[in-house]
Amino acid sequence: MSKKVCSFCSAPESVDNRLLAGEDIYICENCVVSAYKIFFGDEGEESSESELDMELFTPKELKKVLDEYVIGQDEAKKVFAVSVYNHYKRIFKQHTIVGDDTEIQKSNVLFIGPTGSGKTLMAQTLAKFLDVPIAIADATSLTEAGYVGEDVENILTRLLQVADNDIKKAEQGIVFIDEIDKIARLGENRSITRDVSGEGVQQALLKIIEGSQVNISPKGGRKHPNQEFAQIDTTNIMFICGGAFDGLDEIIKKRLGGNVLGFGQDKRGKKEDADLISMVEPDDLVHYGLIPELIGRLHSVATLKELSKEDMVRILTEPKNSIVKQYKKLFAIDDVVLTFEDEALLAIAELALKRKTGARGLRTIMEEIMVDIMYELPELAGYEVIITKGVISKEAKPIYRKPQKKSA
Repeated sequence: MSKKVCSFCSAPESVDNRLLAGEDIYICENCVVSAYKIFFGDEGEESSESELDMELFTPKELKKVLDEYVIGQDEAKKVFAVSVYNHYKRIFKQHTIVGDDTEIQKSNVLFIGPTGSGKTLMAQTLAKFLDVPIAIADATSLTEAGYVGEDVENILTRLLQVADNDIKKAEQGIVFIDEIDKIARLGENRSITRDVSGEGVQQALLKIIEGSQVNISPKGGRKHPNQEFAQIDTTNIMFICGGAFDGLDEIIKKRLGGNVLGFGQDKRGKKEDADLISMVEPDDLVHYGLIPELIGRLHSVATLKELSKEDMVRILTEPKNSIVKQYKKLFAIDDVVLTFEDEALLAIAELALKRKTGARGLRTIMEEIMVDIMYELPELAGYEVIITKGVISKEAKPIYRKPQKKSA
């Protein structure tokens, strides 16, 4: 009896390559798969990839990652961790419950907090940890289509470029739009004249935030009829908006009736201001100047508090990539030991608070302090360099100490 073979590729029947029999004809498993690809493309492969592109981490695991890089802001980190978990659970797991066709809305986030409090850092930290592309844009640079400036859709071009032009990867990325408060309209009444960078930009953002098919120029710039477009579906892109919202506390206080801190308390401290911001409601943001449609698409609101002097010192020393650790490594490469006295660190923190630049100002201050020392660094091999409070105030020079050789 002759051995059965595939009528298309002549492969013999085996345990690993079974045959389907027809009327005097056979087809093997490999040919069935090839035929499916010819007729239906790679749809089956794409769907299986999209279902298993990312390992899901629990909110506690995500917050633990944030704790390693972001000091303080526990409540904001908790809100953000839950939002990120729900967002990617929605992408990869929402269709795993058989018979339930409920569609879960995506979890876009609004960060409210002073400059340098950690808004951008939180978004960057989790994007890097999850290995998803992130595009960061400044809302003040955006304009409506047709005006001089950067089109809102160029944010998606930037995301695609960060994703190495991988559309599927870009469609599961994160977009962070900073200084969203700077495009608030002046007052609640709509302007009669055209608004180039305020309400018009908010309206333009609605389309991409809510989820739609958007044609973008892969190379950026203005659109023109003869260029090639890439189409991006924003349904699964997580949008994070952030802003300082100066004056929002006054709006909240007015809503609460003014005497939110008890009788006869006219002056409020920073702690009370921070507590007021945590009571923010959608109507407060409408009064501030964000359009209701945009607020309705930013489902999770995370409020960040102004950093204290103690927080600043912890930021200098504790995170995995803290500024002090980075400088110590730079010095160690040149065989130099770098030491900061506690009072010096407090002085740096006080200077950052005085400049009102938040944590991002710490790097600038450190560069100013260290530039002269770094200039001489290659000649300091074998020394210990001690930074005192006087170095920060520019009243003294660093202490250079040569370690004593141990006697035999």
